[in-house]
Amino acid sequence: MRSGLDTAKVIRDKAAELFFEKGYDATTLREVATAAGLKVGSLYNHIASKEDLLLQVMGGIIDDLVELQQQALGVEGDAVERLRAVIECHMRFHAERARAVYIGNTNVRSLSEGPRAEIVAKRSAYERILEAQIEAAGDAGLVQLIDARLHAYSIVAQGFHVAGWYREGGRKSLDDIVADYTKIALRELKVVDADERVDVARAPAEA
Repeated sequence: MRSGLDTAKVIRDKAAELFFEKGYDATTLREVATAAGLKVGSLYNHIASKEDLLLQVMGGIIDDLVELQQQALGVEGDAVERLRAVIECHMRFHAERARAVYIGNTNVRSLSEGPRAEIVAKRSAYERILEAQIEAAGDAGLVQLIDARLHAYSIVAQGFHVAGWYREGGRKSLDDIVADYTKIALRELKVVDADERVDVARAPAEA
């Protein structure tokens, strides 16, 4: 028998699959319930409405990304090492969770004002952490800044780009793609040893 937490996760996961395949507007709660192995009435033990379910799905995606970002910030080294780690985290997440990213990017306008503001605030908080790492590297004289916020937006957009085209089994491995995009981002910031930093960080994982 599933626990309440397990059931809630199943509901969110099945809803995410349907939102991706059919679109949020075309997906019914009856379809979500059927996919989760529940009766429609049972859904309301875990959600208040269809919009609440979308909010849970979208909020959970950002929460997962922020958790990984915080783990990346624990890397040892200088400000550029922390920046490198959060860029790699960003690129890998967007490749591995491309469906989730798509849902998050295409359904913001389906939310009413309050829930939309909640999601936008979470996104902004994530972006400000990335921006702070860029600023810290700039303050340390390790990168050349034009505008830290614009640099952060550029990195965020590159992650969205990866999510749009990456498919497993292509001509490059995911590790290679993450490394290449991280090098691109660090080169744009004029990090003199950008490639070396990325290659050294990869070495332990490949050993």
